[in-house]
Amino acid sequence: MHQEFKRGIFLSLGAYILWGILPIYWSLVKGIGSFETLAFRIILSLIFMVILLPIINKTGALKKDLHYLKQFPTKFVAIVVAGYIITINWGTFIYAVDHGHVLQASLGYYINPLVSIVLALIFLKERFTKLEWIAIALATIGVIFMTLKIGEFPYISLLLAFSFGFYGLIKKSINIDALSSITIECIVTAPAGIIYIWYLFQTSQVSSGWNMSTFCLLFSGAITAIPLILFSAGAKRIPLSLVGFIQYVGPTLIFILGIFVFHEKFDINQLITFIFIWIGIILYSISKYLTIRKSKNPV
Repeated sequence: MHQEFKRGIFLSLGAYILWGILPIYWSLVKGIGSFETLAFRIILSLIFMVILLPIINKTGALKKDLHYLKQFPTKFVAIVVAGYIITINWGTFIYAVDHGHVLQASLGYYINPLVSIVLALIFLKERFTKLEWIAIALATIGVIFMTLKIGEFPYISLLLAFSFGFYGLIKKSINIDALSSITIECIVTAPAGIIYIWYLFQTSQVSSGWNMSTFCLLFSGAITAIPLILFSAGAKRIPLSLVGFIQYVGPTLIFILGIFVFHEKFDINQLITFIFIWIGIILYSISKYLTIRKSKNPV
């Protein structure tokens, strides 16, 4: 297996493991409004990246990538769009958790890889073997089963799935350093966060203050940026369709935390969905392994 391909898999896995255990972190942030939390996430992510780049000697790479984007305005527009798309994803997830739509949020992250696979098929012309199509079908059945059992049209789920799916597609097309990409996304979205926080202060609606929740929120920049950095670096090294299936690690970890840490109800419907999806992942993984073994250049 090619070294870059291996690195891409490990980077992507790292991103989704961190996203999967994120509920533990957000459970520590209580009593702060959803959109206020989102605004602080945006601002603190920028601060984190500004501090990080000089430490790891990536300032030069950022300048080089900014010059590159200046030469290709369409790619700059693409990265601006990517920044706001991922912001929509963040906000939707925070809103879902704060308003008791955790089931829709988890469903969204199960649908998300299917969206990535469809986007790869349409825009990147990736093709699948019969075994991979069976895997996709099984995962689709699992998601449809869970959707029907909710009893309502999953707007939150679809918004989460499509926002992150298109974010991944756009990131695949922008050939710049992962850290530069995240930093630029933070730069273009930070003004929106600053304006919103300023508005809250002006109208005396700020809910953060001198408390433990606000202290925990201070780490949201690092918590947000690190998995995005891993995702960006990983997505450039492996097919988007494979990234899509690795994404099932995230919602699976969320399910495990829900059962053993947050002690949420785990009924037969969720179990059936879980079984369908993981059988699909196993079949897809077997197919990818066979393809890599036959190929002299898997990337």
